[in-house]
Amino acid sequence: MGIVAAIGVLSPFPFYYCLWNWPQSWVELCGRGRDPSHVMAHVAHFLKLVQFVSLFSVSSFHWPPPLYFWPLFAFGQFLNFRVYQLLGEAGTYYGVRFGKNIPWVTEFPFGVIKDPQYVGSILSLLACLSWVPFQYILLWVLGYVFMMQVESKEDPSTRAKPLL
Repeated sequence: MGIVAAIGVLSPFPFYYCLWNWPQSWVELCGRGRDPSHVMAHVAHFLKLVQFVSLFSVSSFHWPPPLYFWPLFAFGQFLNFRVYQLLGEAGTYYGVRFGKNIPWVTEFPFGVIKDPQYVGSILSLLACLSWVPFQYILLWVLGYVFMMQVESKEDPSTRAKPLL
């Protein structure tokens, strides 16, 4: 069960890596008239479900959670919500790579926290350490760190061109 759970935890990261590096292929796969960010959001939600099911399969829950759970989880979810609120679906789901014009954002948490969406997710994962074995949290966090590194290098010349 451990290997299957580990594969489930890591499942989204190859998808994100491919989308970041070859966005035109995704735009072409989505086809005319379909928003590649919206389609990516649906696939990403499915892969997030796979991750959660994988974590739940190796978790042992007890109540109440430790006191550190509440501030870590709350701040992590606040960061995720705030990023989505400021950028919208296209900004959160690689719209810039799919040829969309994403507004420049300087409001908190941007300019204060580098990669706030990943930091928020990492904080939420760390909040669950009392329930989930460390190695699965570590795998997921390493996946986020990997994507932070991949996304730190963005070449505008490799952005996808919209299908006409």
